[in-house]
Amino acid sequence: MTIMKLPPNLLSFTSSPATTLFRQQIEPQNLSFSHDSSDSSSSIMSSSSSSTTQFNKLGKKWMEYQGLSDWDSLLDPLDDNLRSEILRYGNFVEAAYKSFNSEPSSSPSYAATEACSFPKNKLSDCCGYKVTKHLHATSGIELPRWVEKAPSWVAPRSSNIGYIAVCDNEQELKRLGRRDVVIAYRGTKTCLEWLENLRSNLTHVIPPKYQNKDHGTMVQSGFLSLYTSAACDSLSLQQMVREEIHRILETYSGEALSFTLTGHSLGAALAILTAYDIKTAFGLKDQTPMVTVISFGGPRVGNWRFRQEVEKQGTKVLRIVNSDDLVTKVPGFVFEGDDDVADGRGTHVASWVKKRLEDAQWTYAEVGMELRLCSRDSPYLRRTNAATCHDLNTYLHLIDGFVSSTCPFKATAKRFLRR
Repeated sequence: MTIMKLPPNLLSFTSSPATTLFRQQIEPQNLSFSHDSSDSSSSIMSSSSSSTTQFNKLGKKWMEYQGLSDWDSLLDPLDDNLRSEILRYGNFVEAAYKSFNSEPSSSPSYAATEACSFPKNKLSDCCGYKVTKHLHATSGIELPRWVEKAPSWVAPRSSNIGYIAVCDNEQELKRLGRRDVVIAYRGTKTCLEWLENLRSNLTHVIPPKYQNKDHGTMVQSGFLSLYTSAACDSLSLQQMVREEIHRILETYSGEALSFTLTGHSLGAALAILTAYDIKTAFGLKDQTPMVTVISFGGPRVGNWRFRQEVEKQGTKVLRIVNSDDLVTKVPGFVFEGDDDVADGRGTHVASWVKKRLEDAQWTYAEVGMELRLCSRDSPYLRRTNAATCHDLNTYLHLIDGFVSSTCPFKATAKRFLRR
């Protein structure tokens, strides 16, 4: 097991949706999630053969919507096809939340099979995909011995964090123009995940003794811990992902294939880490297959060198950000140029501070393209607080109503509000 001690310097940020004030409203469809205990795979199915017609056909343009040209001319104003795809991936993340099971008796192996079966609900945007792997994350934090006497729900070391799903519906394959593989992650749910979020100092992705002298790729310590730590009776999240991606690459060799990683809050950070790892581990080049991240309300993940490595790999990242969401402004400080830096509040600091911040391992860099939204733009959001601004359904509501930076909010964007 990878053991990491909690550092004394913590930078706090909220990374889990608190009280959900909004609930997604979707068109009625008879969808079910089937799970066969004799098979590790599950399917999300629709009783309607026309379930994919609610989305426009992407066809040969699918790579543009996956970010081949960094979504040039698609973000402002927001292209309707891209909007539909973003909302569709948002529903995959919602499914990851619903699949979470925090029962005290859940062991890592149990969480990876029976405990995380999806509830029978209306996941209309997810139909046409087959869940091939349930994923769990393990914390590497070393806890005091007295915690062992506490109930298991207080600090479960491993818990269900998401899943991998492969498109296997013929209609959806034709609409998408390729076979899409989705890796979806939820946000923070357990006590140890909260503690990992607070470990804001940067650490090397690869231990220094295995690096070249000039290799300084660093990411937030807690996120890396959750991705790479293993328990005595289970694999790490990284190992589980690599095994399944290896199987998928062999199974669908020769097909047009895409990997879309999506997540909210902590899940958004893990999605970026996973995309980086997939590209690194499998040496994927020339957008074959294409690796794209669609993140909702994610915190910063790594330093400037990490950003350079992600861009060099050709990984495409679209960060959906709510200007009123504090989580997207932490952790650490972001360099905006050679002469100054800016912290999470946008406060500019003299350049002489740069060295101090680097020594403290608190200098981060934003990754990918940004779609910036604002809670205050919606006439339907009243008395918003930090939890509301960070909630996944708030993000889906804002995406549904956003037209452009110069146009008013769509009057019809009420589908994600509780009625």
